[in-house]
Amino acid sequence: MDENKTNINWFPGHMAKTRREISEQLNLIDIVYEVVDARMPLSSKIVDIDDLIKDKPKILVLTKYDLCDKVETDKIVEKYKEMCYNVVTLDLMGGNVSPLISMTKELMKEINLERSKKGLKERAARVLIMGAPNVGKSTLINRLVGKKSAGVGNTPGFTKNLSWIRVNQDIELLDSPGILWPKIEDQEVAKTLAAFSSIKEEILNKDEIACFILKKLYDYYPERLKERYGIESLDEDFIEAYEAIGKKRGALSRGGVVDYERVSVIVLQDFKNGAFGPITFDRV
Repeated sequence: MDENKTNINWFPGHMAKTRREISEQLNLIDIVYEVVDARMPLSSKIVDIDDLIKDKPKILVLTKYDLCDKVETDKIVEKYKEMCYNVVTLDLMGGNVSPLISMTKELMKEINLERSKKGLKERAARVLIMGAPNVGKSTLINRLVGKKSAGVGNTPGFTKNLSWIRVNQDIELLDSPGILWPKIEDQEVAKTLAAFSSIKEEILNKDEIACFILKKLYDYYPERLKERYGIESLDEDFIEAYEAIGKKRGALSRGGVVDYERVSVIVLQDFKNGAFGPITFDRV
């Protein structure tokens, strides 16, 4: 098995269109929520977001905080705070969104103060919400609004257009489709995005991503790899690991031969279903 086969690049036309539309709407925007996945808070951060949103005040929202390795993610959160980011961490389900609302109101106070100096009336915060595909934007919107207002899809590219949503009398949201950046230079980042479903599965080599996941688990969480599959070491070509997983999980074709393709699907499915517990693939 070879995990270093393909350079992953995924920048479909609708992402370029979304970027253009964001630029066109920017004069209406007061604040930006940049949503990242707490399990990959570096990899899922839009590389050129400041070129896109100019000098708009920004809140970095880490969703899926309940699914991450908090020890590792918190190190990255501290790094962001040292860089003077406004940061809020939120659980995917059942967490409290009031810290985000409070931070938004605080930022809007300053904006409304500037408006009053120009003789303009105070108004609700107009917030652009943006992030890579599948980082939890729609779930966050539903939590903010308190009802199912945004469709929630498990596949990247679910939201198709920019659309305004009223949260309450103080906040109006402009939802946007998930975007990446035109060229992903770092293949480690690309594979991390692919592992967490921010890049569509159809364009991927499943074996590569499965091998990447196994390698990351072996490097960072070897005890969970042992617990799940009985694997204590990884061979260079992943053959022994695939054989062990195939036999343990019954991924066998006729004659008892391990079906490697099925093993890759098992690894990807287990990963997607959270079978390895709280994890973070990024490191400071």
